[in-house]
Amino acid sequence: MRPDMPADHTTEAERLLRTAARYPEDQEPLLLQAAAHLELAGARDRASGLYDQLLSPGGDRPSAEHPQLVKALKAANLWEFGHEAEARAIIDGVRLAAPMEPAPWEIVAETLERHDEPEAAHDAFTAALNLLLTPGEEVPYATHALLIGRHRTRRLLGLPHDAWDTLADQVNPASVPLDELHDPKRLWALGSDNPDELQAEINRLRAELGSFRTALSRPFPVAVLHWPEGELAELIAAYPPLAEEYPSHEAHLARVETALRELAAAGTPNLGIVTGTVPSYEAFAASEAQPPTTTSLLPLYATTLAARGRATPWPPPRNATCWCGSGEPYRQCHGAG
Repeated sequence: MRPDMPADHTTEAERLLRTAARYPEDQEPLLLQAAAHLELAGARDRASGLYDQLLSPGGDRPSAEHPQLVKALKAANLWEFGHEAEARAIIDGVRLAAPMEPAPWEIVAETLERHDEPEAAHDAFTAALNLLLTPGEEVPYATHALLIGRHRTRRLLGLPHDAWDTLADQVNPASVPLDELHDPKRLWALGSDNPDELQAEINRLRAELGSFRTALSRPFPVAVLHWPEGELAELIAAYPPLAEEYPSHEAHLARVETALRELAAAGTPNLGIVTGTVPSYEAFAASEAQPPTTTSLLPLYATTLAARGRATPWPPPRNATCWCGSGEPYRQCHGAG
């Protein structure tokens, strides 16, 4: 469903809220999606309530897995309906917390940029990149928006190109160079009588629209299924035929990393890992009216978890622990190969 009217967004938000009630283990990503639809429907107060719910654990409500992301989204929403002072305070808190994930930084920086504070936005983009990226290393897909956003603010501020801008040019998905897309003089072309200038602007808009459509066509990562050791042992004990698919936990971990590297080498962007549990998989198999031993269900289960927002981006950001659960830095664990 791709809602286009406020009523459609409200309907989609209600559907997501019902889904969150059915799958409490996926509550956080589903409530965040519902809040986004409520914002688009103009129900910003309801959206704020969902953010507060996620940030206020109690009873059967666990603590938010990504509190800085929730806070950043809450701040962006509050600023849009007149609570600037509170939004600024939350943004300052997020920046001070220095989260090791790109999404909170992206939301904070774009919120500042949207409210005509390009210098502060530029500082936030830069702080994020200095924290999350090491020059010369592979650039995770989730950080592309940080590079491109920083490039945009630097063009607005009239700053010269630097190494991060060069990297932004390399990850730019559009057919038009970023210097053209982010040219502060582009607005002039819209009022021009010169047909060549107008055609050039149309081409730039088409390139931007193509990039947006590409992002929308893949709203969640291409995800590979990972089973923690205890869950895999329980899965095999309950369904011995799956032992052929998973001969050992070590082999399973190696296969996950290999699959992701092959997808990356083939040019697939936006990769991730989803973690399975036996009860969740059994419920999924029942919903598909198939026995859990049906191996073709496994990739479908992974896709379903990714669609619910359960995917962790791969490769992990700099200094992050490995996805396998070893507790070791990824670069020293499965990322060492």
